[in-house]
Amino acid sequence: MAHVLVLGGTAEARRLAGELAGLPGVRTTTSLAGRVARPRMPVGEVRIGGFGGAAGLADWLGAQGVTAVVDATHPFAGTISAGAAEAAGLTGVPLIALRRSGWTAGPGDRWLPVDSLAGAAALLPSLGGRVFLSTGRLGLAAFADLDELWFLVRTVDRPRPPLPRQAEILLERGPFSVPDERELLLRHRIEVLVTKDSGGDATAGKLVAARELGLPVVMVRRPPPPAGVTTVPDIAGVVRWLSGLPGFPGFPGSAGSFEADKCP
Repeated sequence: MAHVLVLGGTAEARRLAGELAGLPGVRTTTSLAGRVARPRMPVGEVRIGGFGGAAGLADWLGAQGVTAVVDATHPFAGTISAGAAEAAGLTGVPLIALRRSGWTAGPGDRWLPVDSLAGAAALLPSLGGRVFLSTGRLGLAAFADLDELWFLVRTVDRPRPPLPRQAEILLERGPFSVPDERELLLRHRIEVLVTKDSGGDATAGKLVAARELGLPVVMVRRPPPPAGVTTVPDIAGVVRWLSGLPGFPGFPGSAGSFEADKCP
């Protein structure tokens, strides 16, 4: 039996697990890092917690007879993705990365791209005194010394210190509509938005609202995937890739050419 390990935590990972569930000859296990207190659970087998680095993951792949790995983690989960690439190299288990497309600035957008949260923090004092910080609960220490600014920090789970001294914490989980995001920005008199280029529709409403209100958006660029890892933007690409592996059964609707990007 083919055994697929899905490194999950995203909506795409949950949909992929559902796509693979019940297919004859395929066992699917979704791995969640355990960083979210109440994760949305996929169908099928689920494993929660780390593997103990690349070596631990390699041992697990061998012990569980994994025949393919799909890295469907968040685009900014660089440590997990690097560990998956290393483990795949150690074991020879095929690996593919599922990465939703990033956002693209359009007419009227005032985006300021940066490479890190530290780079975003360096820009803020010149952009406005009231900041909507929508970058997740990790890495907020980059903004902790900006005492003169006020922050609205939105996360799924409560973040841990260090945090900005002037901060209101908003615990919410998307998706968020454009009208709701516009009302949020107006109610808190936000002057600048900081976010990561996560892509997808669930949290894109804030970008539309910022455009409508003429607000600058500090956009943290994605880190590149590990070198040599094949990357596809959708579940259909993953299914086509799996269908082409030795020992995997055919998948309904998987016909068609396989197109993917491979990072240099």
